Order: sequence, then structure tokens, then C-alpha cells
Amino acid sequence: MPTEPDASPEITVLLARARAGDAQAMGAAYSAMYEELKRAARQQLRRMRDDFQTTALVHEAYLKLAGSAQMAANDRNHLLALSARAMRQVLVDDARARKADKRGGGQEPLTLTARLDAGERAAVEVLELDELIQRLHALDERAAQVVELRYFGGYEDTEIAQMLDVTDRTVRRDWRKARAFLLTELG
Repeated sequence: MPTEPDASPEITVLLARARAGDAQAMGAAYSAMYEELKRAARQQLRRMRDDFQTTALVHEAYLKLAGSAQMAANDRNHLLALSARAMRQVLVDDARARKADKRGGGQEPLTLTARLDAGERAAVEVLELDELIQRLHALDERAAQVVELRYFGGYEDTEIAQMLDVTDRTVRRDWRKARAFLLTELG
């Protein structure tokens, strides 16, 4: 995802106005980054083979961010990181709801011979990954952020390095650690 140098100062100013209480500024900052956020959401949903719509995911993430008292993005990179986390939360909430529906939401019971469809598999994978990221976060917060940004945000190592203010090499090292942890935990 190429960084737009011309847009970053404008977004930083809008975010500063939003932190100062300007209700319109957050929406304007999010709008300025809308296409980039849609691309990240599209990449994530393609990987999951989920039936969640790209636009819906971006809008739900915005609602989650806009309604959060903790929403205090400092700059473009911070907003991207918060958006990736919000997308993760939206997908996890959706997966939990699907799982709850399966346990008695009026659907037929799942038998041993029945197969999970792509949406059900995606729900299980998202929930499992979310649990693993939470456990990894307790061990290594930055490695967990790398997984979140890479998997849920769809960002490359260079972009993640910028967001976390570390080197590409550090991101690659954190990714290797995180990947080893995830593979070990998945068994």
C-alpha cells in the first residue's frame, strides 16, 4: 500500500481536530482514507472466503472507532492500525454471532457427516485466531500487533514498520516469532 505523502499531513490535522472535539473531522479523516481501508478489507475478506461485504466491514469498523472513547488516532499510520483492530473486532463479533446461531438459532443440528461451509469455517478460523492473538499479546505485544496488521489489515512489512515505528527487520523477526507461536498453538 503506497503511502500518500500529500494526504498524511491533512489526515493528521483532521485527527487533531477530532481529538479536540470536532465531530466532523473524524469522518473526514476516515473518508480521506476510505479507498485504502476498502482495499485492506477486501484483501482480508478474500483470504477468509467470508460472505461479509467489503463496504459493510469498513463501515462497521468506522462505527466501532467513532463510538469509542479510546479513539484518539495521532496520524495516518495510527488510524490504519486502529482500523485494522476494529475490522478484527467486527469479524470476531460476526463469527461469535454465527457460532451462537449454530448452537440453537433455529438451524438444523450439525451431524458428524455434515461439512462446514466456507462461511462457517471462516467464523471458526477468525475466533481461533482471535484467541491466539490475545494469548500472544500477553507474551509479546508487538508481535501480536504485527499479526493483527498483517492478517486483518493486509499490510506489508514496510507499512507495518512505519505504523509501529520500527525497522522492517524487526517486523520480520516479530512475524517469525509470532508465526512460530501460532503454528505451535494450532498443533
